Amino acid sequence: MNKRGLGKGLDALLPEIEVDSGDKVQEVPIEDISPNPFQPRRSFNKEKIDELAKSIKEHGIIQPIILREKDGKYELVSGERRLKAAKEAGLEAVPAVVRDMPDQRQMEIAIIENVQREDLNPIEEAKGYELLIKKFSFTQEELSKSIGKSRSQIANTMRLLNLDSRVQKYLQEGMMSIGHGKVLAGLDKETQIKIADKIARDGLSVREAEILATSEKSTKEDGKTEDRRKKRLPEYIKEVQERLKVELGTMVQMRYTEGKGKIEISYTSDEDLHRIMDLILDEEETEVSMPEKKKKFTV
Repeated sequence: MNKRGLGKGLDALLPEIEVDSGDKVQEVPIEDISPNPFQPRRSFNKEKIDELAKSIKEHGIIQPIILREKDGKYELVSGERRLKAAKEAGLEAVPAVVRDMPDQRQMEIAIIENVQREDLNPIEEAKGYELLIKKFSFTQEELSKSIGKSRSQIANTMRLLNLDSRVQKYLQEGMMSIGHGKVLAGLDKETQIKIADKIARDGLSVREAEILATSEKSTKEDGKTEDRRKKRLPEYIKEVQERLKVELGTMVQMRYTEGKGKIEISYTSDEDLHRIMDLILDEEETEVSMPEKKKKFTV
């Protein structure tokens, strides 16, 4: 499949979904409109939809929605909140502009428009990026140029998909933050759930979650073997190790002997390596060639 880069950025993408004086606006029956299958947003604020419905009852729909023809009917491209509110207001038809648009462009618009307007929760945003990357072979670098976020930000957001589904739900419902998610992403699923439950129940700050995560890891490590207990790192080195894990979002192993040692940073793919390097170095310094099968590097 030929991929089309997103390098032109948001200014090149979003004007295509704005309605201008040259567009033909028509009334389309709501029953003939199906949802956008590529809409990454799954949760909508009912209170805001109700407020918009009241406004529509009083003033009507000022900005037409965008549709495309699909199997003799219409498929939504942009304006899902307006469409939901119109249904809530009891309208039978809505003003719309119909555009000829392929699946790829429809998906881009749905994801990028929502990201720009910060309408997505972290998991919806991560799934949106994943969809573009997997379905249309976009790279994180292309997404970075288009949406104005660094490659490391995109990679870190996508890492949230490695969280247990129960933990993801807490993020979706706003019961914990992205910062909490980053802390939990490097833990096993059982520990993720244990700490996430405590975050949701007790309202732990990100720093408190870090401390708890460090304690849980230390407890598990200390219980493995007597040899491990004897070779335990000094407390301040362990704290440095745990902070590096949190900041880099990956496994970090420190070796220490009488004031000397080394730091080993693991990564799982070339994209993950670039993400880590972006966090350590200036982004322009990270464009280096790496052996394809190399799985970790030591600094």
